[in-house]
Amino acid sequence: MNTSTTDLVIFGLGETAELAYEYFTHDPKYADYTVKAFCVDAEYKKADTFLGLPIVTPEDVTTQFPLATHKAFAAAASGQLNRTREALYNKAKGLGYTMASYVSSRAFVWHNVKIGENCFILEDNTLQPFTEVGNNVVMWSGNHLGHRSVVEDHCFITSHVVISGYCTIGAYSFVGVNAAFADEVKVAKDNFIAMGAVINKPTEENGFYVGSPMVKKEKTAKQLMKVA
Repeated sequence: MNTSTTDLVIFGLGETAELAYEYFTHDPKYADYTVKAFCVDAEYKKADTFLGLPIVTPEDVTTQFPLATHKAFAAAASGQLNRTREALYNKAKGLGYTMASYVSSRAFVWHNVKIGENCFILEDNTLQPFTEVGNNVVMWSGNHLGHRSVVEDHCFITSHVVISGYCTIGAYSFVGVNAAFADEVKVAKDNFIAMGAVINKPTEENGFYVGSPMVKKEKTAKQLMKVA
């Protein structure tokens, strides 16, 4: 019997929204969650339902799915260096919703780890003692976050990334598959760290880094990710 105590509206309608639906619906850790609807701007609403659930616009969502009885989750990938997801997050919060986070039942999260709101932390992540994850952060599958390291707001960590101890990943940064960070590295805001890059020293804001050892490219992270 369904004993749901938390109803959820997912903001977004793409692949990440469908994955969020899957994880919130089928992870036993979230058995008390029930996704009730999807919310997108009117210009993106091409149908009335998605995955058998209603699609609503921001103008109607709080009437049909009240703030007092529903939480929200903003589901988007890393478009425009995470600004696309940030915009959804801000829209849901601006409407007054409390934001949910998803942390997989198959992730290892030490008891004193701090995790913000609207995070999407998938299976096989390891979050060691005293680590911190900010708001609106995605950590895809299989990453290692070393002791006392911090991932700031609006970051996207892909898969099989190794972040050693005492590191900081600056806000809005994107980290590609199999990247690695030496101890005590400080990654600045708005960085794009390419797949397989080895970051062994501090980076500059809006930097695009590749290779092992790291090389800073002439093109900036914002240019690469088409941030206005």
